[in-house]
Amino acid sequence: MDTHETSAPASVPLDLEPAARRIAGLLGPVDDGRLDGPTPCPDYAVRELLGHLAGLTAAFRDAARKDLGASTAASPDAALPVLDDDWREVLPRRLEEVAAAWRSPDAWTGMTRAGGVELPGEVAGAVALNELVVHGWDLARSTGQPYAAGEAELRSCAALLAPDEDDPDRGGIFGPPVPVPDDAPLLDRVIGLSGRRPDWRPPGA
Repeated sequence: MDTHETSAPASVPLDLEPAARRIAGLLGPVDDGRLDGPTPCPDYAVRELLGHLAGLTAAFRDAARKDLGASTAASPDAALPVLDDDWREVLPRRLEEVAAAWRSPDAWTGMTRAGGVELPGEVAGAVALNELVVHGWDLARSTGQPYAAGEAELRSCAALLAPDEDDPDRGGIFGPPVPVPDDAPLLDRVIGLSGRRPDWRPPGA
């Protein structure tokens, strides 16, 4: 993958390829010495974050294909993710696959499943994009790399993450929003909505 960003086909609501490519571009500097470093996710070191990315890319790839099985049935909270030894080959391939799967208009229709939850295809696609954008930021911030995302991606994430009056804790899926100034960059506001501090840095950074 390279970092060239493309536009989604008109029949597809959102394009996951730019977010997937950005993550792939972050992987090179992640040597073994960084794997035990902290991340903005309190329960994850970098290795667990990468393991989570490997699992969610497989799950949302299969959700887009309506290939419902073990990958789409497992809850992400069931256990800490395990990073396989071949992650440097597997994760870039899965990033390509999940982006390609969601470029099919059929992925956005009907019902599917991810994380053991049944949900409409269009919602699953928005969740998949949010996972890539937010965890891409997590990985960049954990490893001292720059990160930016497109406005359309960020507006989709903001809409997904915004607390609902009828469900202010958003079903317990996301942490409590971190207050961020209204005039802060959109990326910072999205990260705050995800329950993270936009100014988070690894200790000693």
